[in-house]
Amino acid sequence: MNKNLNDYRKSYKKDRIEDDAIPEDPLQFFQDWFNQADNLDDILEANAMNIATVGKDMVPKSRIILLKAFGLEGFHFYTNYSSDKGKALAENPNCCLSFFWPELEKQVIIQGTAVKISEEESEAYFHSRPKGSQLGAMASDQSSVIPSREYLEEKLSSLEEKYDSKEIPKPKDWGGYVFQPEIFEFWQGRESRLHDRIRYKKITNSWNYERLAP
Repeated sequence: MNKNLNDYRKSYKKDRIEDDAIPEDPLQFFQDWFNQADNLDDILEANAMNIATVGKDMVPKSRIILLKAFGLEGFHFYTNYSSDKGKALAENPNCCLSFFWPELEKQVIIQGTAVKISEEESEAYFHSRPKGSQLGAMASDQSSVIPSREYLEEKLSSLEEKYDSKEIPKPKDWGGYVFQPEIFEFWQGRESRLHDRIRYKKITNSWNYERLAP
């Protein structure tokens, strides 16, 4: 390559985490940072997150998906249960979510477990999606091998015709998960690479936090 990545430098100066301003509740901390990201015009999808899974093959895999809700019950996302991530979560529900908002020089890493939500909740969310997204979920057997792009588009076209004036049924292998956090880490970029890192761990029904060296 033409450029030397060793020469890439950026100074982080946009914010800091003061010791006397650390919330007791990591969910409130996350809510505050998420709101900052969501209200910034430069960030198109504040809810874009990386999810890393490890199945029985013990090989980690990460990919970007979209967070659809969060609160005291956990973090919600949706996928095909027969996809690579769905199979990995069936084999090992331990996973990791991470959010990176470079415009704010902020990152959040969350470790925990993901469990399926009820079929009723999945049905309700599925039918709240745009019709195109519903048909796309039906057309795509996510992570399976397909012969061509044309095959996928023909399958979608056939479904569009079939369900032109009908309710689209939720695919049986499609649905949601709720991710239940056990560890949060909040990272704020700082000058001289002396970044702020605050880690929360869940102890019974309460949270303890500590500051980590960068």
